[in-house]
Amino acid sequence: MTIWQIALCDLARRLSSIRRLASNCLKALGAGLLLAIGTLFDPGSAKADCEITDTGIPVDAAFNVDPGGVRRGLAHAGIDIGGLYVGEAFGNSGGFRQGATYDGALWMFLNSDLKKMGLWKGLCFHADAYQIHGRSITANDIGSLMPVSNYGADPATRLSELWFEQHLFNDQLAVRIGQLTADTEFALSIGGAWFLNGTWGWSSLLASDMPSGGPAYPLATPGVRVAITPNDKTSLLIGVYNGDPAPDCASSDPQVCNSDGLDFSLDAPPLLMVEGAYKYNQDRLAGTLKLGGWNNFGTFEDQRFDSGGGLIAVTGNPGKPIDNDCGLYGIIDQLIWRVPGSEDPVGVGVFARVMGAPQDQNLIDFYFDGGVTFTGMIRGRPNDGLAIGFAYTGISDSVHGYDVDLGEPVARNYEALIEICYTYQVKPGWTVQPDFQYIFQPGGNVAGVDDAAVLGARTSISF
Repeated sequence: MTIWQIALCDLARRLSSIRRLASNCLKALGAGLLLAIGTLFDPGSAKADCEITDTGIPVDAAFNVDPGGVRRGLAHAGIDIGGLYVGEAFGNSGGFRQGATYDGALWMFLNSDLKKMGLWKGLCFHADAYQIHGRSITANDIGSLMPVSNYGADPATRLSELWFEQHLFNDQLAVRIGQLTADTEFALSIGGAWFLNGTWGWSSLLASDMPSGGPAYPLATPGVRVAITPNDKTSLLIGVYNGDPAPDCASSDPQVCNSDGLDFSLDAPPLLMVEGAYKYNQDRLAGTLKLGGWNNFGTFEDQRFDSGGGLIAVTGNPGKPIDNDCGLYGIIDQLIWRVPGSEDPVGVGVFARVMGAPQDQNLIDFYFDGGVTFTGMIRGRPNDGLAIGFAYTGISDSVHGYDVDLGEPVARNYEALIEICYTYQVKPGWTVQPDFQYIFQPGGNVAGVDDAAVLGARTSISF
């Protein structure tokens, strides 16, 4: 282990003290924010922003595909349809096996403005689905907690989201209800969107600690989301979801138990998520601050001790039941140099996220990522971007101690990632992204699994 790795581990353990703040944080935060909702609005009429184009072709589409003018006709009636194809290939050295894989996902969506359809003012409808194919390099060759691709999943054709959204008070309030995912709205940084590894979106902490990975790709779950936007600078998101998108799953893979996305289960205890955001200096060195948290109202098991206080590794008994699981996170995105004369906030940006959760009932109790992005730097290529980032996943002391109790040859402690990704825009709506990742201690330091170097590329085409 190098000196910088040792220092990083020490920093992570010091920062993991934020778990003390997490035990009741979300309950108090959520209650306070809910009490403030009534003061945020000015009365006004409803006007939906349902993202319906005049032509029926999404503004970021790579190709103007409209056979027989069908899409234009649907758009005039208040219906938009479109999609995205993502194809990617990766090869690795290290991990538990060397190999090369190809995987892809076809995403199709439908948006509808019910006012334009003559039905309901301010009401939008959305549905989308995936056809996922290929082989995941993370599952087949590496075994990392931070998945190489944010599109990696079991091959399937599945429904994703299906919801109605009502806009009120001149779009200052939007209430969404239906089959939802949280990873499209919560805990996201602007800088992290330039990378391919899945941890930059729905982080390894959220994916590992929440039952069945939580309401995130490729699993949606019934829920309600309230978005409050009193002005251009501040916003508040509150979401309540079914806390487990694949409850009572006998398989180790929840995607097998909910293979088509049609399991609209309400059997699990609820998950509450709250996030506030503040934007500043948007016309100069733009920045965004976010503070959020979550609370799952289910029952969880201690990772090291049973109900009698004995070591699980010795007694073989289930872990001590623990009511609720929660956590906090903070995010900053900051532009530190802006391309002169640019209308969009492009240039050199930095970003960072930090997350913490209780260590007793969780695999991961600390997470950090951060990096630097270079966007709009090349004359004539304003939509290209280079991103360099580092991510750290800290295994909880309870899980580390469990490994020690078992007498494992190595005890899990952390996993780390360095990623370098360049986004090249072939044309609007069509990008190619060569990518390099180096994953330290895949799985958090598992015997027989070596550090993994991954080289790959992705192409994305919208239509």
